[in-house]
Amino acid sequence: MSTLAPLDIVNEFSRRAATAEDLTEIEDLVSADVDWFAVGDRNVVPWAGRWVGKSGVSQFYATLRRETVNERFDVRDVLAKGNRVVILGELATRVKRTGKLIECEFVFEFVVENGLITRFRPYEDSEAVAKACA
Repeated sequence: MSTLAPLDIVNEFSRRAATAEDLTEIEDLVSADVDWFAVGDRNVVPWAGRWVGKSGVSQFYATLRRETVNERFDVRDVLAKGNRVVILGELATRVKRTGKLIECEFVFEFVVENGLITRFRPYEDSEAVAKACA
């Protein structure tokens, strides 16, 4: 069992998600039965939908990296209470196949239990994301 606080786990996860070349480094911080869900139709937004298990989280990031280029990611605030961590900010992400830019505010919700992320939900402008992918 990890002695790190949920905020520390999420901070390390965020660092790895942004920089890790080997996506299995991300898997080390999520539970085997992680509940990972991004709203949207995967036929329109390739990284949308439910992703299952550690390998699913790696597939999510592999898809996101293949399909997009991050142009800006600004964190405004991080809130932590108990096992829940919420990140608020703004992003600008370019969809490679369309060249369109997604610019929106976001809220990322994480739940951490026993030192592992067990739930992730990104809340963002899903209409803007879908339009940029179409």
